[in-house]
Amino acid sequence: MDKKPFIPHPIDTSNVELPDEVKQLIEQLARQVHEQWAMGRLAEGWTYGAERNDELKKHPHLIDYDDLPESEKDYDRNTAVATLKLIMQLGWSIKKEQ
Repeated sequence: MDKKPFIPHPIDTSNVELPDEVKQLIEQLARQVHEQWAMGRLAEGWTYGAERNDELKKHPHLIDYDDLPESEKDYDRNTAVATLKLIMQLGWSIKKEQ
């Protein structure tokens, strides 16, 4: 049985502009994305290693978010922004309780 190649079709959020009050969430969500990723890796037996080694389950980014290279923080921030934009594109609103 021949399978067709997977072609992603994400919901277009290019027209969504995040309000300033929602932009405040980006860094908190990015930190949470990293924490969740790290928890998953640790649960699978991965540990810190200066270089990534899949066979030995070593990863250089199993460190505190604050110590990540800026490029890795940007990866997590992009995930946060994409998630926030999707929430808004789907008609949900985000409001901080006072």
